[in-house]
Amino acid sequence: MTELEEKTNHSAMSRFSLRDFAPLISLFVIVIFFTLTNDDFLTFGRLRLVLQQGAVLAIVSTGLTFVLLCAEIDLSVGMLALWTACACGVLYEQPFAAGEGGQGDISVTTLVVVIVVPLLSSLLLGLISGLLTVSSRLPSFIITLAMMNIADGLSKTLTQSEKFAVPEALKEIGNGRLKVTDAFYLPFSAILAAAVMILGHIVLQHTRFGRYVYMTGGNREAARLAGVRTGWIVIACLAICAVTAGLGGLVNAGRLGSVTLDQNGELLLSAVACVVLGGTSLFGGEGGIGRTVIGVLTFSVLGVGLSGLISEVDFLEDRMRPLLMGVVLMTALVINGFLSRKSD
Repeated sequence: MTELEEKTNHSAMSRFSLRDFAPLISLFVIVIFFTLTNDDFLTFGRLRLVLQQGAVLAIVSTGLTFVLLCAEIDLSVGMLALWTACACGVLYEQPFAAGEGGQGDISVTTLVVVIVVPLLSSLLLGLISGLLTVSSRLPSFIITLAMMNIADGLSKTLTQSEKFAVPEALKEIGNGRLKVTDAFYLPFSAILAAAVMILGHIVLQHTRFGRYVYMTGGNREAARLAGVRTGWIVIACLAICAVTAGLGGLVNAGRLGSVTLDQNGELLLSAVACVVLGGTSLFGGEGGIGRTVIGVLTFSVLGVGLSGLISEVDFLEDRMRPLLMGVVLMTALVINGFLSRKSD
């Protein structure tokens, strides 16, 4: 390991130990607030809702964490999620699969094709974004903004704005539950999300590739001089992000039970909010999956808590949810920033 690698790895770990309290404090304050305002908040039912609603965000935010750590951004995650789900739905209703309406039987091999091919197409689009970002030397937000429109156009062209069915396996992942106790059932989607995040954490914290991601985001020129092929790191991170976006889109389609063009509209901003809430820097080189877990939990707890609060308080209406969500998120981000500066 080079001296730069050692310093980067040590810096990432030490900063995490110093700064992780700010997002945790924000999460703790939000939980306490909703506990005091809603007697039914701390229940197994609400915990299951938090895990189920946060599963898709957790999957997508994992890939986005890779991109932000190398000081890039991917604006196409929402549309890549939609494209992957649309491709899956269209393939599923083909004559070789379940047929129109998804009413026919489907073999395991065909099911694998219906799920894997859309994921590979999302991977290809992510690779294209990465290659164009590196070769053109344009900011990634410009390239991925264009890719966002491309994926949106592909989805509309492929589906002709029609609704499509999804495989029963995806519905089971999106809505199925594993019995833990008589009172608590763990959503399958949360188990999948946990597996994705654990894998992402291992890659970032225990592999050379992970160290190179931090080095690329922390000081790209120094990393290049140390022998890191920073261009390929950027390409790989955008490809990883595309795959997790596609996987999140499939899980979300399974949760909703079908594919329509109005899905995943807020996925991009929600995923970015989760990563930033957890404390990962938008400027690269600082953060990690552990922080993103906290951000996802904060965002999901906030969503579930607001739903309960709106139903309990007479003068609050559901249309006020975006306003309340924005105010609380802004407050949490300000608290995180203030406490992080104090830790320095």
